[in-house]
Amino acid sequence: MNELTLIQKIAVWALPLLFAITVHEVAHGWMARRLGDPTAMRLGRLTLNPIKHIDPVGTILVPGILLMLGGFIFGWAKPVPVNWHNLRDPRRDMMLVSAAGPLANLGMALLWGMVLKIGLILGGTAPLVGQPLIYMGGAGVFINLILMVLNLLPIPPLDGSRIVTGLLPPPLAAQYNRLENVGFIILIALLATGVLGSILGPPIFALRALIFALLGI
Repeated sequence: MNELTLIQKIAVWALPLLFAITVHEVAHGWMARRLGDPTAMRLGRLTLNPIKHIDPVGTILVPGILLMLGGFIFGWAKPVPVNWHNLRDPRRDMMLVSAAGPLANLGMALLWGMVLKIGLILGGTAPLVGQPLIYMGGAGVFINLILMVLNLLPIPPLDGSRIVTGLLPPPLAAQYNRLENVGFIILIALLATGVLGSILGPPIFALRALIFALLGI
């Protein structure tokens, strides 16, 4: 979207990003509630109101800086609290709770793909409506696939690491989870060196191509 100004880019990306992180976190809390933990519900976090989920750094500052720099866009929200003691089968259920967020992003990517499809249909006859839908739909697909694939990386405390923890024997899981203290540093190092983009790029573009093919785009 090189032809867009910075203000236009923010307008295009803001709504998809807010929905992506909000639905991701609500999905975690919703699944936890289904499996016996009402913590997120009691704290008012089972809501699509993005204000309840915004992290000033992860939701606004980091994505904004990356957008201005024209780099790889990603961000995060305030994690929805989950008390694993309340879960009926903690090891299994934490895996399901963790998987719910990325799966929600996949669903959102499909919905934004439909928005893009509608924009393409309207583009010829109503460009003032179709063009914004094209840009926003494309951004929505991309940001949701980024969050999905990123969160599935097996780096604590990302969702993928919770799934790995549930699969490992308890002693190995305990050792593995110690990486959580340096997990964020690992992510920043991967981002700064360009390795993160190299890891995430192929599955993201493959999934985007699959969604476009399913929708006939």
